[in-house]
Amino acid sequence: METKPLTDQLVLVTGASRGIGAATAEALARAGAHVVLVARTAKDLEAVEERIHQAGGSATIAPLDLVDGDSIGRLATAIAERWQKLDALILNAAMLGTLTPVQSIDAKEFSKLLTLNVGAQQALIAAFDPLLRRAEPGKLIAITSSVAATPRAYWGAYGASKAALETLVAAYGEEQRNLGKVKVATIDPGATRTKMREKAYPGEDPTTVKAPEVVGERIAALLAEGFETGHRERIEKP
Repeated sequence: METKPLTDQLVLVTGASRGIGAATAEALARAGAHVVLVARTAKDLEAVEERIHQAGGSATIAPLDLVDGDSIGRLATAIAERWQKLDALILNAAMLGTLTPVQSIDAKEFSKLLTLNVGAQQALIAAFDPLLRRAEPGKLIAITSSVAATPRAYWGAYGASKAALETLVAAYGEEQRNLGKVKVATIDPGATRTKMREKAYPGEDPTTVKAPEVVGERIAALLAEGFETGHRERIEKP
């Protein structure tokens, strides 16, 4: 019987209730991983979990709000007690916010956006770093956007948050490089058929952009292949 490339590996995916997160979780499960599904809405997570189980995979749901740092810490403790290590962490959860000129950015919304897109990501790294280092090497993949490196009008808030995320993750990678215990990569999924994309481009024909399954399959393949810290790629339409 053919061995699946991620058999016996534990992978945590944030924002796993829909879109790229759900597609990635399902691809990882097909590759043999046990996937911890994290998002705010239990009902949506249960639907993803059911699809994974029906396909012969395994998953555990963990409904929580990533803005609540205490919840992240409790989840890390629970995973440490049950599994002792984490093979990979996929930082996918994010909010788009309102697309608006920089001078019109709402301060409260901007604070919320930075809290989720940057602050919560640091909290996840802090909480799961010990478990990733036990995997030797653990792997961390952060989902970014082209607007992090190429500023676009009206995308200042979201772009700034993704630029900050990239810097944060790259610094973590450099800190881990000589230790050899955690490999760090960044993925730009490119134009993908998601709710976030629909909100940003309401008039776009969704059939003209790739399905999230394309991104999910590539992330699963990347984990199976392995990568060196600093790896970055943009996933284009096949």
